[in-house]
Amino acid sequence: MKIVFMGTPEFSVPILDALHHMHEIVAVYCQPPRPSGRGKADRPSPVQARAAALGLPVRHPAKLRSDDAVAEFTALKADVAVVVAYGLILPQAILDAPRFGCLNIHASLLPRWRGAAPIHRAIMAGDRETGVCIMQMEAGLDTGPVLLREQVAIGAEETTAELHDRLSALSARLIVEALERMPLPAVPQPFEGVTYAAKIDKFEARVDWTRPAEEVDRLIRGLSPFPGAWVQVNGERVKLLRSRLAEGNGTPGQVLHGFTVACGTGAVEITEAQREGKRPMPVAEVLCGLILPATL
Repeated sequence: MKIVFMGTPEFSVPILDALHHMHEIVAVYCQPPRPSGRGKADRPSPVQARAAALGLPVRHPAKLRSDDAVAEFTALKADVAVVVAYGLILPQAILDAPRFGCLNIHASLLPRWRGAAPIHRAIMAGDRETGVCIMQMEAGLDTGPVLLREQVAIGAEETTAELHDRLSALSARLIVEALERMPLPAVPQPFEGVTYAAKIDKFEARVDWTRPAEEVDRLIRGLSPFPGAWVQVNGERVKLLRSRLAEGNGTPGQVLHGFTVACGTGAVEITEAQREGKRPMPVAEVLCGLILPATL
């Protein structure tokens, strides 16, 4: 097939690789380079960097609604567009241009967790399973009918980073299967069970030890590695990257032993953390140079 690939972050890269191996990628669309690092130099997105390495033509328009942008897209005469974490809303003229339309890869079991942050929200909510859906795109936000889906269990100590990588690999396999079987029957999403995965805001990231241990544990794992749940320790912001439920009770925020902290009910053991300006480290290494107060 002749495919237009539309994606931007690291999640999309294995999917681009899988499609490039099996089909003809006539163009790659991604978000424009953004200022990054201390020098604030423009840095290409992971998809743009990978597409360039593969020798694929890259486009990164700021918007797609102009007549010129639609004409350029239509002139590609693609059989299908594959969209995964692209970052721009596609106008109807773009959705209609390819022979098989535009297929979106979404990392949840739709209609649960429509929107921007389905992996984070699934872990933070305590979901026991999630998955990937291949969806026929329409004008609404993740409302289109589903062509193919596969579910996976979420591990009891799994972080967003780990689940992200598993779902990215699953997405690559599933989209290749979907394209091999096109056209597929489109199953409308049910009206029941709709939830929205709002973009993660940094204000959510400070740990509130008065919450039950289960909620604190899910927050830490769900926000790892970005933006990272955090606590203030002796005036220093420390990111908490891995955790698990632990035995013990005490005043919320009380350090029971090691880096095990009492919550509103129960306790959480921190197993990996990151101090300011340092790399992520196992807690045993963190505590070599960090003295925890009696209460956080």
